Amino acid sequence: MPLEKLKIFGNPNIGVYIFTNNKVTLVPEGVEDSVKKVLRNVLETDVIEARVADSTLLGVFVAGNDKAILLPKIAREEELDRLRSAGLPVKAVQTTFTALGNVILTNNKFALLHPELSDKEADLIRSELGISSVRKGALAEIPTVGSLGVLNDFSGIFNPKLNTAELRYLESLFGVRIGTATVNFGVGFVKVGLVMNNNGAVVGELTTGPEIMRIMEILNFPGT
Repeated sequence: MPLEKLKIFGNPNIGVYIFTNNKVTLVPEGVEDSVKKVLRNVLETDVIEARVADSTLLGVFVAGNDKAILLPKIAREEELDRLRSAGLPVKAVQTTFTALGNVILTNNKFALLHPELSDKEADLIRSELGISSVRKGALAEIPTVGSLGVLNDFSGIFNPKLNTAELRYLESLFGVRIGTATVNFGVGFVKVGLVMNNNGAVVGELTTGPEIMRIMEILNFPGT
């Protein structure tokens, strides 16, 4: 499983721009072909340009798994139609929050949601994601749980502020191995600088060698 450094528009905060699952990776319009090539090779997905609410911040607005890609209520109809025409399982969800990537933490097994989402909203998200159940709650007293970590179906990497009990809790919820790391030279909001699926991962260009070693250790990637 490969791991590569990347920047988008000269910015190491790649996670705010990219959404991926195991089938497709969404990137902003105008991203360099060299970036698309890295993503295609490392994540082993199709790469499709998109916008949400006329914004390039796809990683902030989009959440989902292999069964559904969730866009917020502010997404424009033409943006939804463009993705649907590409054969993607896109759903626009009516929730209190619009930054779905920051309030939904999910893989193909489970989801942890921002604690202020209503039970009705939580059940809607559960249904759209095609998973059996969800829970609501904060991590390290931070409600934007989606910003604190990144998951695939085997591993998860989270902010070092999470305590041991929270890490074990996440392991029990998602059924994956969980560890802590930073990205981009000490940033604890891991999603900002890490994008991964079951096939590989990309990290922000400022991520240091020791940080990459730690990420590889958690993911069980081969390497030195």
